[in-house]
Amino acid sequence: MLQSLEAITAFRQGDLSSPEQHAWLALLVSAEERIVNLERIASIGELAEANPVLDYVERTLRVLDSLEVSFWIRELLEETLAWSEVAKGGTLRQRMRWQESGINLFVHNDGSAELYKRHIEKLQGEMGLRHNIIYTLIQTHGLVGQYIRGEVADAGNRPLGRLVAEGHLAEEELERLLTPLNRCIIGGVSEDLWRRAERETADIIKAIAEGRVPGEKSVFQRLERLRAGSIRRGEDFRSGLTHAGENMDLSAVFSPMEDMTLWFVEAALQDFSTEEFLKVLLLGLHDKAGMPEHGDGCGLEAGGQGTQDGNPVRHLSFEPLMNDMYYDYKGVKKLNVYKKRMIEPYLRQLEWSDCVQGNAAASPHLRHKLTRRPGVNDTVFFTFEFSPAAEKLIQFCIEAEKSPLYEKAVLMLFDLFGLRRDAYDRFHNEETYLQDMNRSGDHKKMMLDYVTGTRVVDIGPGGGILLDLIEECLPEVHAIGIDISSNVIEALEKRRRLEKRTWEVMKGDALRLREYLEPGSVDTVIFSSILHELYSYIEFEGSRFNPATVEAALKSAYDVLAPGGRIIIRDGIMTEPVAQMRRLRFLEEDGMAWLARYADDFKGRTIGYTKLSDHEARLPVNDAMEFLYTYTWGEEAYVHEVQEQFGYFTPTEYTEVIRRTLGGEAELLVNRHFLQDGYAEALEGRIELTDEEGKSVRLPDSTCLIVISKPKNVNGSIISII
Repeated sequence: MLQSLEAITAFRQGDLSSPEQHAWLALLVSAEERIVNLERIASIGELAEANPVLDYVERTLRVLDSLEVSFWIRELLEETLAWSEVAKGGTLRQRMRWQESGINLFVHNDGSAELYKRHIEKLQGEMGLRHNIIYTLIQTHGLVGQYIRGEVADAGNRPLGRLVAEGHLAEEELERLLTPLNRCIIGGVSEDLWRRAERETADIIKAIAEGRVPGEKSVFQRLERLRAGSIRRGEDFRSGLTHAGENMDLSAVFSPMEDMTLWFVEAALQDFSTEEFLKVLLLGLHDKAGMPEHGDGCGLEAGGQGTQDGNPVRHLSFEPLMNDMYYDYKGVKKLNVYKKRMIEPYLRQLEWSDCVQGNAAASPHLRHKLTRRPGVNDTVFFTFEFSPAAEKLIQFCIEAEKSPLYEKAVLMLFDLFGLRRDAYDRFHNEETYLQDMNRSGDHKKMMLDYVTGTRVVDIGPGGGILLDLIEECLPEVHAIGIDISSNVIEALEKRRRLEKRTWEVMKGDALRLREYLEPGSVDTVIFSSILHELYSYIEFEGSRFNPATVEAALKSAYDVLAPGGRIIIRDGIMTEPVAQMRRLRFLEEDGMAWLARYADDFKGRTIGYTKLSDHEARLPVNDAMEFLYTYTWGEEAYVHEVQEQFGYFTPTEYTEVIRRTLGGEAELLVNRHFLQDGYAEALEGRIELTDEEGKSVRLPDSTCLIVISKPKNVNGSIISII
């Protein structure tokens, strides 16, 4: 086993003398800050008790320990890997002293190399050839991988070429060093990442050893590398880049990054759109009004030769933005969507020319900001700065996620800062919501039996499961998903490209389909568990929970149907007769408290109940069922489910609404209702439902399936299409 691994193992087993014998280990274990690429972790909270830097160093050394390399290579690489992350270590006091003495801790390979150099000079007075080789390997540590990601230009690896040019190593020797070194560096992140990067890594190392440029030909290739992760997740980056190129000369405006290193770009901007990513990058490259703490400006000239106080800018770091954009949400690293929603309109206000000129958007609560840190003159840091009011309100929203205050908090954020307001935007549970919608595929599949024609519209497609089912089960049908939520459309567009789906999606309002679709151009319109959301969330004619919302949606769909077309509805239903009473007995201690809280929080209608005991209540059958729809989902979903009314019409009322809204010509082909699978199972052992005499009864029907046909007109007569 490598001596360095033995030292780490001894420390982990409680030998506190081990760091005293190894200066690099002492620095790593004394780290009081957690400096880590958030792209690589699932939970920020776990960092509080972890040392991710030491963990990573140990992984790289274990990879080295498993490789069959010559003794001289193993010795050089062990020392290189042990010292390559030390700039992320040290106590806060030590780090302050290092920074004051000119060590760049924010570019950790440079900082680690300088700490190694000072350590050797302190021990031996000067650096020998072996030490200079290790110094160079530390200084360029990870830059091959960063070159692949687009973060580093060719200039970053030039010190390696000088080892050959100055006769310190032969070309073949440098290759033999760099190949296992990068195997350790990349494999220490993940073996899968190494497998994907192995071939390109070998090509780059060979070019470095031979003194050639590794192959970067244009700014477009580098920008594409910077978006590799987003592209793998389905982003149509080239279309976005082409659109930007219609407004400016991309080669010219991005030329300042030619010899610059860009730190934490993908980690900070992976959740931003192509346009937002490009605008942020341009602001970082061209801002003329940043850094009030250390000068009047930070304009960067072509070739990355921007200066301030005569110091060239070599590094543009997005680390502060990365740290600001993510936080722990129930043990999982989550994007701070509140901040992102504020950043979106800020960037949208900026024309491309504004970004190139470094102009700020007009916003009293937000501005982009570039700063330098004391003693670090070659590095500029980019982030967004929020007003104190915005910071406090965002923090309030984060706390309100855990309670019914959530919706009120989000509405305050919308109203005060003028944010984009999708009709049923779910912020943090958007991803969970889409996954839940996709898990309901078996329930949705029954609707396919009633699809007619070749052009089908799915209103509110959620995670896209119904679109998938249509494509897979009805290959002759072209499916279109229409949703008012930009988040849903963006997610579906990425998935469509990634999975090469044939369906399409468009952003649109279900109440105004004529604005997006030609009247008579659609054969089937499907409302799958979406009408109750329109009813619950949309303020129609001045109020939510308005039956006129459902009527408007039906009329909107009917208008775009071709003769013979159909509307298919699968949604919540109320039971008849509505005057029935039920007794609800809770088998869980907090059941009655749940009911009391729900009755206070639910705004769809008044939930009336009589408390019979600490564990039993009497209430109308539809109030009982509406409550149970939310109770079924549990505490996790309460804050969102309490906002929705699932059952809004009885079967009789639905029939009357259809006749009144669509007229007598509309034919009701199917009108049935049933208890959706899963409700009884989810409530088993939690409640008992009885009639007024205490006799056990089944749960009432929860769901309706309705199919409406628009007649074909032939010579003035109406012909059924059944």
